Amino acid sequence: MKGVLSILCVLALSGLAHGELYKWIDEKGTVHFTDDLTQVPSAHRPGTEIQKTPREAPVSTQRESPSSVPSVKAPEPTGIEVPLFRKHELLLTEVTLNGRVKRYFIVDTGASFTLINRQTAKELGITVDGQTPVLPIFTASDVILTPMVNLRAVRAGEAEAENVDVLIHDLPSGTSGLLGNSFLSRYKVVLDSVHGRMTLYPLKGEASPDRPGGYSRDFWTGQFRFYHRTLEELKRLNAKYQKQGNRSEQTRIHNTIRYFENQLDELERKASLAGVPRHWRE
Repeated sequence: MKGVLSILCVLALSGLAHGELYKWIDEKGTVHFTDDLTQVPSAHRPGTEIQKTPREAPVSTQRESPSSVPSVKAPEPTGIEVPLFRKHELLLTEVTLNGRVKRYFIVDTGASFTLINRQTAKELGITVDGQTPVLPIFTASDVILTPMVNLRAVRAGEAEAENVDVLIHDLPSGTSGLLGNSFLSRYKVVLDSVHGRMTLYPLKGEASPDRPGGYSRDFWTGQFRFYHRTLEELKRLNAKYQKQGNRSEQTRIHNTIRYFENQLDELERKASLAGVPRHWRE
């Protein structure tokens, strides 16, 4: 019982404020502790040990937050400045096609495709035949099936894109061509007509979970939406020619559908490798 009391005494004293404890042992070998020296029998005072009670550190009620790691902001893409010049109400820039033919093209951010005229296509050595894919251009009174080819490279200033689909079509203005979104859609485009320049910011950045393959959701959904809508339009036109019994135009449209289906399959392959979510591809 005395041993239990001694332990209880120690536990009770452990909650005291910082001070001195006196430890002494009686004739039976029982250890005693007290904070009052007068409680120690005089016969045992010479052998009393003096101990310091530890000062309790104040308990903080506020949880210590981990040291904040400064977030590393992804560097802004460097813009590529491309000089422009004005011709009447049009903005033009010099482009290089397949690394060798240079022409001045109208810049049109609203056009789905880049266009080249027939003379430029001839200088590039492009041959158009019955197997060449075509894309319908709708006018007020008719549908024009416009040949479509793929250029190895298109360059404007220091900005270059590979495998660019272009239409072969003569423009009313007599200009050699038009720089449209089959090239421009690979960049964020900022036009500054006052200072005569166009700044192109590459859309492809560092790959991350929210930017598979380095591209944003808007880019991927835009690409898939374009191919799906184009195929829908071509299939409607194919059904129209089939109903009319126009076999030659139906064959050209069929070749184009096959071309765009192959392009869509290739886009699906790239999206799968990059980990693009399925609902971004609808």
